[in-house]
Amino acid sequence: MHIYVSGYVQGVFYRANAKRVAESLLLTGWVRNLRDGRVEIVVEGEEENLAKFVEWCKRGPVGAEVESVDVMREEYKGEFKGFEIRY
Repeated sequence: MHIYVSGYVQGVFYRANAKRVAESLLLTGWVRNLRDGRVEIVVEGEEENLAKFVEWCKRGPVGAEVESVDVMREEYKGEFKGFEIRY
């Protein structure tokens, strides 16, 4: 999945919490801030856990104000070994 999260999602530990949640769900991929204020996430894993992760993305951590979450499904490639924060 390729996910874009809009709203007040930078400066509220969104990336760190996304990493924690993804790892707890055994998902792999990465998360990063974009210059336009959004957070971008690429994530792979079991369908059930991906659905749980997307639901978390819609809420985010305490302090976040998520306005929208755009999810695009992509072909599973198995290209990631873990989940990382990119800068």
